[in-house]
Amino acid sequence: MSRICAASLRWKPEQSQGPVLSRARIYKEGNPTVQTNSNAKSWVGIDVSKDWVDIVVLLEERRVMQRRCQRSPQELEQLAQELLPYAPQGVVLEATGGLETAVITSLAAAGLAVMRINPKRVRDFARAHGLLAKTDALDAYALALFGARMQPAVRAFPEAERQQLAAWLMRQQQLILQRAGERTRLHQVSEPKLRKSLERVIDFLGKELARLEQQLQGWIQKSATWKQQETLLRTAPGVGPKTALVLLAQLPELGQLNRHQIASLAGLAPFACDSGHWRGRRRIRAGRSGVRAALYMASWTVVRTPGSLKLFYHRLVATGKPKQLALIAVARKLLLALNEMVRSNTPWRSAAEPISA
Repeated sequence: MSRICAASLRWKPEQSQGPVLSRARIYKEGNPTVQTNSNAKSWVGIDVSKDWVDIVVLLEERRVMQRRCQRSPQELEQLAQELLPYAPQGVVLEATGGLETAVITSLAAAGLAVMRINPKRVRDFARAHGLLAKTDALDAYALALFGARMQPAVRAFPEAERQQLAAWLMRQQQLILQRAGERTRLHQVSEPKLRKSLERVIDFLGKELARLEQQLQGWIQKSATWKQQETLLRTAPGVGPKTALVLLAQLPELGQLNRHQIASLAGLAPFACDSGHWRGRRRIRAGRSGVRAALYMASWTVVRTPGSLKLFYHRLVATGKPKQLALIAVARKLLLALNEMVRSNTPWRSAAEPISA
């Protein structure tokens, strides 16, 4: 019985065409497909694991190649050369917390269009198409099929230096969280020796953070372009060195997108929640949490600094808006102003402050 089940779950490329399959046939054949009018020709799906990657190539939604390779630089370079003859319109993979970076770098260096997709979007897409099982090979197939049918837009990935800066900023945030946790534990213990241990760790983390801060500032000073951009961003109220570094590392699209796109990308765009005659409360969601958090903290300083944004905040509060909502609105308006500043290369004092929220 076990051999029959194992055989029934194997991939069968020759059965990949045809009308909509029943649920029983989906599990038996492992390759659900439906008729489509997609114009896509060749798409690649790559599922990234810790030690290896699974690859599926679809040509007109028919699987023409499927294999697994190690996640080493040599294997990835060879994989890129194998994919070039297929001339894929895109290579789709999920964000996996950093494991995908080496894959993206190798494939992009070979001239392939790589698209990093939110895993939730892919899983929702797979469920909608009856792919309820989950294996590495199935995930790679779902990614390729997602690209063929959804046609995701190609986005330029940050250059190597910006990725490195983002990694160092992530390390800084990790140390800050560790120190905050140790400080919390320090207030919870009374035994002298335990307190001494915690104090030593807190002191060490403080010194490591100071050393890391010096390295980051030295890095910025070495690059004339980054130094110019940081100086420009810091002319805005509430934007200090830490906020400027976050914007430089995690929001390279600043100054290149319109006001709606940049607000959505940073997670500061309110989404509607309406149904029939019912009107729900608009809420922000998704986006880049690090950028959103940095701008939110900057908004606390902005509302205490004389200027149009402070007046905007108090006007919202005076009309009955919750203070939290008003702070988010200030953060969004600050982002729009920064976007225009970078686009026009104009400092804050000369920037058009009364940008509508």
